Amino acid sequence: MAEVVTPESVQAVQDNLNIVWTLVAGVLVFTMQAGFAMVEAGFTRAKNSANIMMKNLIDFAVGAPAFYIIGAAIMFGATKCGGWFGWGGMGMPSLSTGEGIWDWTFFFFQTIFAATAATIVSGAVAERIHFKSYLIYSLIVSAFIYPVSGHWMWGSLFGEASQGWLEALGFHDFAGSTVVHSVGGWVALAGAIMLGPRIGKYHKDGKPAPIPGHNLIIGTLGVFLLWIGWFGFNPGSYTAGIGSIGRVAMTTNLAACAGTVAALVTAWVIIGKPDLTMALNGSLAGLVAITAPCDLVTPNASLLIGLIAGVLVVLSVFFFDKIHVDDPVGAVSVHCVNGVWGTLAVGLFAAPEKYGYGNDLAGLFYGGGVKFLGIQLTGVAATCVWAFGTGLLLFYLLKKLGILRVDAKTEMKGLDITEHGQDAYASFQFFSNM
Repeated sequence: MAEVVTPESVQAVQDNLNIVWTLVAGVLVFTMQAGFAMVEAGFTRAKNSANIMMKNLIDFAVGAPAFYIIGAAIMFGATKCGGWFGWGGMGMPSLSTGEGIWDWTFFFFQTIFAATAATIVSGAVAERIHFKSYLIYSLIVSAFIYPVSGHWMWGSLFGEASQGWLEALGFHDFAGSTVVHSVGGWVALAGAIMLGPRIGKYHKDGKPAPIPGHNLIIGTLGVFLLWIGWFGFNPGSYTAGIGSIGRVAMTTNLAACAGTVAALVTAWVIIGKPDLTMALNGSLAGLVAITAPCDLVTPNASLLIGLIAGVLVVLSVFFFDKIHVDDPVGAVSVHCVNGVWGTLAVGLFAAPEKYGYGNDLAGLFYGGGVKFLGIQLTGVAATCVWAFGTGLLLFYLLKKLGILRVDAKTEMKGLDITEHGQDAYASFQFFSNM
């Protein structure tokens, strides 16, 4: 006898599909931790590689429990003070304990995102930050800085009672150009400013001196891992096994490709060589920029967003070098600058409902006027004030405590030996201690 298909049974299948897809997407996003570690290690000097691996490991090992105990309650708890922060109790006691309940899947997915925001900063402060300071920073970002602004923009993902004030205005950031990447990027900028440049980064006349990364093969592999992870980051943000995930995967990929080509050409024109590191950062810039609008833009728009991102990242790298903000991997240019660009792109390119896209507010280029763009700009500005301001305060306090930056002798010798008593390349002493 054939089994009767009922609406309840269909919904049960869909619910379980949503859980499975969201878990798989979360695992894909977790691979980005490896990608970040490899990019940072490859773009910096060999003598700091073990330290970089440790930082990227500890981001997750410290950040995930911090987000579970405190951060999740702030980000997804019942909204307080007009949507400025939430609170749901330490450890989110409202979570159900039954097997297969959606809440566990949702918080697993969101924990990975919190760890990503913390990891972004690592590259900008590489090769000169005290490991103990990094531990403190990582804990505070995951437990407090990221969750507060996250509540403003994503709180209602756990229910209308958790809606933040920016959400209430109509702010849209589908997968985190601002919520994740700009927050990490603004804190990274604060850290790079407070730490100051690495020894030897600038000549006496103020011109930047190149400090090349020791392994561009590892760096390239890291970018590929990040690209793969983004197919969990963006399509996974539906947290549902539905047809739209394919469209978002497509817009994500097109923007990444366009960013790569645009950065390659821009760098080639400026420096006369097709620079690999610029092209790789162009890939990441395109991915960051498309993260906010990926669900609302057409494939053609995603190409344009990626092209602009690729140009911006190259110009931004040169700009920060010019003003003596030493960012060894270009984290600020990739995540902060292009997180801002991607968030504003929503207000420009969001396609209206008649094109099959689901937002009541159309972008400026579709006749939607400036209202939507103004809302997006409000979110960008609020996030800048919060993340950059708290980042400056945090790193300033660490500096006043005398634990922010290692001394010159330690920096010259390398953080692997001095901070950890280990050498990532113990039998291959073929590099200089620049």
